[in-house]
Amino acid sequence: MKFIVDAQLPKTLSDFIKSKGIDSIHTLELPDKNRMQDGYITRLATEGERIVISKDADFLESYVLRKEPPKLLIIRDC
Repeated sequence: MKFIVDAQLPKTLSDFIKSKGIDSIHTLELPDKNRMQDGYITRLATEGERIVISKDADFLESYVLRKEPPKLLIIRDC
């Protein structure tokens, strides 16, 4: 399993996942950091077979309409 943690979530989440021996990157580690476009994140997730972890409703809409990214974990506030 491999993950990409989106900008709305803390880098500490990605760091925690890494501490468990699981491949994870946070958008802060990408070239444009937290300004990275959703399309680039989706492409990176698809090509790298990564699960996107996000709070971004745009990712949910893209997943429902086009199944992009192929794997998505949405975090919601309670």
